[in-house]
Amino acid sequence: MSTPPLTRPPRQIAPTLANLVAGQPVHSPETFASISPSTGEVLAQVPVSTPEQIDAAVAAARAAQPAWAALPDAERAAVLNRVADLLKEHAALLADWIAREQGKPLGGVGPDQVPGARFEVWACEGWTRATAALSLGTEVVFEDETRRDELQRLPHGVIAAIAPWNWPLMIAIWQIVPALRTGNTVVIKPSEYTPAGTLEMVRLISAALPPGVLNTVSGAGPVGARLAAHPQVDKVLFTGSGPTGERIAAQAATRLMPVTLELGGNDAAIVLPDADPDTIAPGLFWGAFLNMGQTCACIKRLYVPDSLHDALVERLRALAEALPMGDPLAEGTAMGPVQNRMQLDKIGRLLRLAREAGATVVCGGEPQPGPGLFHPLTIVTGLKDGDALVDEEQFGPVLPVIRYRDGDLDGVVASANRLDLGLGASVWGRDAATLRAVAERLEAGTVWINQHGRVHPMVPFGGHKRSGSGVEFGLEGLRSLTRTRVISLCK
Repeated sequence: MSTPPLTRPPRQIAPTLANLVAGQPVHSPETFASISPSTGEVLAQVPVSTPEQIDAAVAAARAAQPAWAALPDAERAAVLNRVADLLKEHAALLADWIAREQGKPLGGVGPDQVPGARFEVWACEGWTRATAALSLGTEVVFEDETRRDELQRLPHGVIAAIAPWNWPLMIAIWQIVPALRTGNTVVIKPSEYTPAGTLEMVRLISAALPPGVLNTVSGAGPVGARLAAHPQVDKVLFTGSGPTGERIAAQAATRLMPVTLELGGNDAAIVLPDADPDTIAPGLFWGAFLNMGQTCACIKRLYVPDSLHDALVERLRALAEALPMGDPLAEGTAMGPVQNRMQLDKIGRLLRLAREAGATVVCGGEPQPGPGLFHPLTIVTGLKDGDALVDEEQFGPVLPVIRYRDGDLDGVVASANRLDLGLGASVWGRDAATLRAVAERLEAGTVWINQHGRVHPMVPFGGHKRSGSGVEFGLEGLRSLTRTRVISLCK
């Protein structure tokens, strides 16, 4: 569906934002612009943190950490529930920032309400409350007539968090809140593509936090690199590209510092021959195109048996062409722009290579003209393993559908597992035993059955192979943000 022209007037003055260090606003001599992917307008001027300001942010977190860790567990939980209250109170403002800066539409269309900017803020609140309700406590790991051994969980200290641009507030909360829940303090750097909304969120929720418990720095790669390598940082949380994650891991290894890395994926979905195309098409569609495909755990490769291929592709095409794309601030918009030019150019390169390989573009295919970075939802057939659009993570609104021979489960499982990424995968069909058997052969941190990409705050989430290291969410995620200490008592 073509993109209508945007008619809303540009904002008259782009605000100049500040970082938060030790509870105080901090401006920088140099700034950079946060740009709307819908209109190209400047939304805000954002500080480029200086090396001295990065040092000050880490020092503030270090100074605040002992008192924060010393609070009774119930008090820290209560503070985080006040953070959730502030997220709810300012939901409209934060959703507006997400829609304008990231490009995610405010709301959805249809009975299911496509997850958009309002959903992202709601998820921030919900994840905060769910995490506040968890507690690790002391565990008796062994006891007999001679001894008693207790396992305690202690905070690492100062956490450096580096957040991505695709879910800029929600993933920031995924990093911030579990770290604070376990007694750590945080310095977070938002993506340079979506910094303003995250800085505003931190400014708002800091009203519930002691000064220095949560601090921000902003800027491009050098700022993140200095933060991640800082000698007073005790652990790094990073969500982003594989090459950057590898550099962070290599630097951390020189200090034996722990890291949690979520580095994306190239998730495969396998449709079994007994599946019903009408039933599974909506789930596959949103598994692939949620947030314009700009989600690490989206379906990036769809394997379909010969007998269902044409029917399923037709149903996916109809869904893709029916959804309105346009101004993310307009009610009823289902799809917004690609977030940044770098990503739009990558999509264009992969589509060009697909055409050169003989692929068929079933729908979409070319970006819309104009200042906005709008690209129609695109479905591509006629590709095979080894083609660039199959092997590379496109991270955008393009889905390759790959045929396989009915009954060749060994072959399609091998195709799904052949890459060096393993964040998520899914299998779709009717027979429960076959679904489970295929799921247990897939090499991924999460394997969904008849669904894809549905994460939950109580369920651990992390990748295999080069999709990352460590897990987030639930009790396992909390444990990853602590060090162990055993108190062993001789009776």
